Amino acid sequence: MEKKQVQSDQITRREAIKKMGAVTATAALGMTGVGMMAAHATTHDAPERPLKVLLLNGSPRRNGNTFTLLSEIASQLEKNGIDSEIFQLGNGNIHGCADCGSCHKGSGRCVFNDDAVNRIAEKMAMCDALVVGSPVYYGMPAGQVLSAIQRLAYSAGGVLDGKPAAAVTVCRRGGATAAFQALQMAFQMLNMPIVTSQYWNIAYGAGKGEVAKDEEGLQTMRTLADNMTYMLRQFATGTAQPPQREGRKFTNFIR
Repeated sequence: MEKKQVQSDQITRREAIKKMGAVTATAALGMTGVGMMAAHATTHDAPERPLKVLLLNGSPRRNGNTFTLLSEIASQLEKNGIDSEIFQLGNGNIHGCADCGSCHKGSGRCVFNDDAVNRIAEKMAMCDALVVGSPVYYGMPAGQVLSAIQRLAYSAGGVLDGKPAAAVTVCRRGGATAAFQALQMAFQMLNMPIVTSQYWNIAYGAGKGEVAKDEEGLQTMRTLADNMTYMLRQFATGTAQPPQREGRKFTNFIR
């Protein structure tokens, strides 16, 4: 968003970004002192809580191709002993950021409380990693996904800071890599380690469920889940073993 003049009782976006991190985490969870340290605690500091990954479904189709990919990740995480939750985001009305600065005036919450963003922040406070999935619209992620990620990063960056993250995109033919890159931009500004796979985390399909035919795409999701598991456990204990790899599958555009 463009930088603009704000009223005297507001702070500029540049100032807000400088305050992100510990200050944001404190406000987001309404904590100080010990509470703030807990908000920034790594999984190494809290091994007694089961490791959990939040997966955001940014598709308006609740059970469409994006959901299929996230479900593949969730299934593999479960096999690896990692909890997960798929949160349906894409069929809700998501506000764009109004650049009001309210979240940095002490509340730690986005001023818009009638959509899912504050609920996602609350869930992320109790999760160890994030996966964001989106269909591709004209070479870009779905608009509601971008709005949610931008507001989440701005208002509750502290609960995201340092947690592994991954983006997943699905399209009929082209634009997946551009959308994939766009989704990862916020992660890299929040010190979130990017979880990779054997290929970019993309898959192909048009009609509902068609992505299930993309064997390489599904394998890419499983490999992503294995890498996420390895990273989370390594952060938590420092003793994780590298994952065992499947035999590679290759799926071309034309079948």
